[in-house]
Amino acid sequence: MKVLSVVIPSRSQPQQIGFLQRSIRSVAQQRARTSLSIEVIVGIDPGEPPPEIGATEVPVRFVSGGKRLQAAALNAAAAHIRGDYVAFIEDDDTWLPDHVGIAMQMLEHSGFVSGTQLETNESGDVIRINDFPTPSGWVMSRATWDAVGPFDETYRYHLDNDWLGRLAVAGIDRIHVVESTAPIDTAAARDVRPWLVNIAIAGGGRVRFARHTLPVPLVIRLVHSASGVYAIQHDPAVMTKSREEIARLEATYGRIPW
Repeated sequence: MKVLSVVIPSRSQPQQIGFLQRSIRSVAQQRARTSLSIEVIVGIDPGEPPPEIGATEVPVRFVSGGKRLQAAALNAAAAHIRGDYVAFIEDDDTWLPDHVGIAMQMLEHSGFVSGTQLETNESGDVIRINDFPTPSGWVMSRATWDAVGPFDETYRYHLDNDWLGRLAVAGIDRIHVVESTAPIDTAAARDVRPWLVNIAIAGGGRVRFARHTLPVPLVIRLVHSASGVYAIQHDPAVMTKSREEIARLEATYGRIPW
């Protein structure tokens, strides 16, 4: 049976244990487990004990990063993957049960799959559909991960943009998955879903779009005040660092990779 290694970065914050438990449950509930073995590797901050998450339906290992940084936690965990395929999910996000199965179908035609998310708040209220290809929707072959390589630990906030830039430079074809009612033609998307157009343009010419059969995205993204996105939007020092990284991305790739 083929193996999928699921990498989860989990930083040291009190509320993260509950988030992590919920995220791992969503991984365990994937219908693709009937034909695919799934392991979870959680990257944690150095010096921190593994969180007490209780019993899990899939095997879970904890690996310490070399420094207190998301990219370091991701890289430390990814260094221990054993799978034929690799997926990522943030510890405060969840997957619908068909996420992995649909991604596996898409990987028959590409080396990398990204996807749209449904953003919710901590009360479960829907905020919006977000088309940015966050890592929580990434699924890829092991060959793709090996070809692109680990995250650049000199990025604090835009490590995902940089990795997507290197994916395009490597010439790897990609499918971005959207819900059944979403436009997949860029002309149709321009007015109603402009971020899909951003993906087509900033993806480096390697992106195709595909719909799944469900009316909502397969990845549920939690928006809360302890997240990095919230800090970028509200903390002046973080905003400054974010702008510096964006300028570096533009200088390196001629765009902000999506």
